[in-house]
Amino acid sequence: MTSAPSADFGTLPLSPATLANLQQLGYVSMTPIQAACLPPALLGQDLIAQAQTGSGKTAAFALALLANLNARRFAVQTLVLCPTRELADQVTTEIRRLARADDNIKVVTLCGGVPLRGQLATLEHGAHIVVGTPGRLMDHLERGSLQLDALNTLVLDEADRMLDMGFFDDIVKVAKQCPKERQTLLFSATYPEGIAQLAKQFMRDPLTVAVQAQHSSAQIEQRWYEVNDKERLHVVSQLLLHLRPASTIAFCNTKAQCRDLVAVLQAQGFSALALFGELEQRERDQVLVRFANRSCSVLVATDVAARGLDIASLAAVINVDVTPDPEVHIHRIGRTGRAGESGLALNLASLDEMGHVGKIEQLQGRESDWHPVSELTPASTKPLQPPMVTLHIQGGRKEKIRPGDVLGALTADLGYQREQVGKINVNDWSTYVAVDRAIAQQVASRLATTKIKGKSVKVRVLED
Repeated sequence: MTSAPSADFGTLPLSPATLANLQQLGYVSMTPIQAACLPPALLGQDLIAQAQTGSGKTAAFALALLANLNARRFAVQTLVLCPTRELADQVTTEIRRLARADDNIKVVTLCGGVPLRGQLATLEHGAHIVVGTPGRLMDHLERGSLQLDALNTLVLDEADRMLDMGFFDDIVKVAKQCPKERQTLLFSATYPEGIAQLAKQFMRDPLTVAVQAQHSSAQIEQRWYEVNDKERLHVVSQLLLHLRPASTIAFCNTKAQCRDLVAVLQAQGFSALALFGELEQRERDQVLVRFANRSCSVLVATDVAARGLDIASLAAVINVDVTPDPEVHIHRIGRTGRAGESGLALNLASLDEMGHVGKIEQLQGRESDWHPVSELTPASTKPLQPPMVTLHIQGGRKEKIRPGDVLGALTADLGYQREQVGKINVNDWSTYVAVDRAIAQQVASRLATTKIKGKSVKVRVLED
């Protein structure tokens, strides 16, 4: 295992244009995972890297695969496998930003939940880099619409999550269709035995890189509360009323627990939404958009559903159930206290779960800080309302709608202030815009009578 200190990007063999672009994007110095991965990756070494979401791992592989790319050769030279469509979209966006210094590098996303027809047409026009989910990539390989004979880099992002989702065989099939003489970069937050199996099957003398995954107690304050199973869900609402975090992810070990907790919280007036494996893609998109744009306060999620989810500023994480895997605990709480901000990790444990707590203490190298449930006195009996509300507009990229068109309609045409408008997300067929809670209903009815891109649009308010 190797670990490396942060360092200047200027020490890497990158082109002056790439270094200038990194500076423009605000990449000042390498994160620990970038400093550990980039030197060997740029030399063509196969890597197994243990890295959390939010550690800068996308740039750790994107800069290596871009350095390996011949822009003049119009063929697929890199394939990035991701567990979910959300992560694939994030990775594509980041690669495009990092590729701005290069001439016309085409990145294509191939995921399920989107009609095949459009993807087939896109592939006919060619691509340099393909980012996708295993199932959909298998579809294209079987149809012959995706050619990998020019491939030089294969990336497996969040490999442990892909194994959780049952993609082992698909990954092996995809890897077998790649040229043998290639570089393989595997990124994973945890190290289940399936990773070793994958590595043995199709990696060449991989270097294993791991960076410290611990979180400093100054950055994330962890509190533990002993509960019995009957009171567990009620204690979650007590925590929310007592501490009043602006945004919270509450982790449950099962989707049944997710459903129960959301029902309890919504009945008490909290703005809470559930995220678990069986949700339809459209519902999942809406839940993620609403949580990320601050129009939902509490996201109740299972680990599988929440992986690959990157929320920049998260006030608190509540572990409703203790996870049996201590590394998953580290991963969960690492979603708060990012980018120099302080965060709260609130953990509920019953007597039956004390064995799991002991494993977490062992991994963290410190004892848990226990607090009595009786200290939770509501600062107010009214749940904190999120500041924004999401409007759903029928029509998206396929109708050539861009975020600027929506912002223009709200500010220039309808006279709202820029500060009253939050995040704008444009998908293929839908657009979501967050607006100030106080004016949401008014904006929805006025927007429905105006035009975007010269067309009338249907608008509805998304509420719990």
